[in-house]
Amino acid sequence: MISFLKKRAVFCIATFCALISCFFVPPSKAYLSYIDVHTLAVLFALMAAVAGLESCGLFRTLAVRLCSIVHSTRSLSAVLVFLCFFSSMLITNDVALIAFVPFALMLLGSQESFPPVSVAYVIVLQTVAANTGSMLTPVGNPQNLFLYTKTGIGLLDFILILLPYTIVCGGLLALSLLAVPKNPLAALGSPNAQVHPSAWRKALYGILFALCLLSVAKLIPKPLLALIVLVVVLIFDRKTLFRVDYFLLLTFVAFFIFSGNIAAIPAVRSVLETGVQGHELRAGVLASQVISNVPATLLLYPFVENAKNLLLGVNFGGLGTLVASLASLISFTMYTKSGRKAGAYVALFTLLNVIFLAVLLLVRQLFQ
Repeated sequence: MISFLKKRAVFCIATFCALISCFFVPPSKAYLSYIDVHTLAVLFALMAAVAGLESCGLFRTLAVRLCSIVHSTRSLSAVLVFLCFFSSMLITNDVALIAFVPFALMLLGSQESFPPVSVAYVIVLQTVAANTGSMLTPVGNPQNLFLYTKTGIGLLDFILILLPYTIVCGGLLALSLLAVPKNPLAALGSPNAQVHPSAWRKALYGILFALCLLSVAKLIPKPLLALIVLVVVLIFDRKTLFRVDYFLLLTFVAFFIFSGNIAAIPAVRSVLETGVQGHELRAGVLASQVISNVPATLLLYPFVENAKNLLLGVNFGGLGTLVASLASLISFTMYTKSGRKAGAYVALFTLLNVIFLAVLLLVRQLFQ
């Protein structure tokens, strides 16, 4: 039991918060409206597709090729971090972390000269990179897509609002990578040493992953995507379904219930109605620290006067606590699930996120 609690700490905390909130807002049919089925659907599909690709040895093959290009642990770490930074602009922060955190854990974990604390440091930087790179575009994360649709801000204007802060974060990431040890890379061996996948399995999961990206681009409905992935994997490779982290999905459900109940408490709504207008940026940052930036966006939007400041607030607010961005839970869960200790990770995560958040707020204060 103790081992389970340690490995599933975020799930346990989320469940506890959801249960406590139920005492203030008794369970009802309204709970169904709290849960973002689309987010859960695409997250399930992505985890299944990525698990299948991993079982095909794709990441190990990429690892060997990557190591033939870079020559030190620092340069390898830089590639891994900026893969998350730039890819999240198009495939969302969630997808970037699902795709590249396992890749990083495998690559860096194979380097005997790379200290465990440095592995934690790089995974934290990947998380920060995904959360800051994704803020540049409407499709980078769910709260951006929601605000882009609701506010009617043009695409170019939207990008220009976030561009200066994205550039600042890119520079901070580059500086942060200087703290990574610059050790020679050890050879990883043959990419097919342990995995001999058939061509059809590679093609199958490649197609499923492509469908996931099309769904993120709103070309395929997310519930339909989840159904397609479920049926295809059940028919052709059902073992992959056991590799999906269902506790992560349940963690999201628990946080959706908690944030929905918080918004349904009359006293809380009264505070929001009187306290948010004119303070959208601060409200977005603070609310995100408690209920994460996606629920915070949905909670605060009806009460705002300046949607631009809310856009900045909830994107900045993705930095800070572990729950400030639900995407951060993905990398944390993957890290702890790999058997590594959570203590050093949480300490590094908090320190780096506070620094990045403080810098963004300072830049906003100087140039608003």
